[in-house]
Amino acid sequence: MELRSLRYFLELARRGSFTAAAAALNLTQPTLSRQMRELEDEAGVPLLVRGKRRTSLTEAGKYLAERAAEILELTERTKTSLAAGAEIRGEVAIAGGETRAMRLIARAVGNCRARHPDIRFHIFSGNAEAVSERLEKGLADFGIFVGAASLENFACVAMPLRDGWGLLLRRDHPLAAAPAITADMLRGLPLICSAQAMADNELGGWLGAATAALDIVATYTLLYNASLLVREGVGAAVCIDGIVDASEGSGLIFRPFRPALGVSLALAWKKGRVFSPAAEVFRGFVQEEMAREAGRAGSRD
Repeated sequence: MELRSLRYFLELARRGSFTAAAAALNLTQPTLSRQMRELEDEAGVPLLVRGKRRTSLTEAGKYLAERAAEILELTERTKTSLAAGAEIRGEVAIAGGETRAMRLIARAVGNCRARHPDIRFHIFSGNAEAVSERLEKGLADFGIFVGAASLENFACVAMPLRDGWGLLLRRDHPLAAAPAITADMLRGLPLICSAQAMADNELGGWLGAATAALDIVATYTLLYNASLLVREGVGAAVCIDGIVDASEGSGLIFRPFRPALGVSLALAWKKGRVFSPAAEVFRGFVQEEMAREAGRAGSRD
């Protein structure tokens, strides 16, 4: 399939009209129609449902649209990396879960940009499944994994940081006065839980018998959205510390679990991946920042 045909197809999928898509692409409508018929012939299945007012996608068309977007994104990133030549410029894509470790990554990005201002960064936030998918498809150079994750297909290094689980509460919540939260204190409490943590059973061992008594009123993928539910009094969010603002004046407060429940962090990339010059340089800055963090942790101990 030609990249040009995929671009035309995506434009048609976005606009839902041959007339609108042809105008945006600076093509005649017959030319676009011919290109789409040839694409369907090559695919061997119908991709479009041609209506009088609107053109929609078949299930096969929806699948192709998703893959085509990934192909074109990867193509553009490859072209940018090749065009960089001997100069250190280009793009670096990082995918990760919500974690304080992103502060370490942010410091590395800042240091890298100070030395190589022509490097651009793309940050994707998502759960472990979404991060794994982007690494597998080559849409991310590096991934940050929080807690339990399947890393068999990736090369990875442990990050010198650990996140801690606890409870995000409104400051007027009765448990806000407690210095820490035990498993028994969660019984019957309306809870908002991480969908990934529940699926991976990350909290099961810590909760023990209390698991059966949990009242999970909502699940979340991104904690910021869950924090809005907390503010509205929907429940308390089981989460990792340091992701949302819980300082004085925020209206929220974080209380750690007792006994403490920590979660490991890993930096990963696809095995055998050939890094672009920009990604290779950035990896060096991340390693330097990780070494500094390990040194700081050692001095605290």
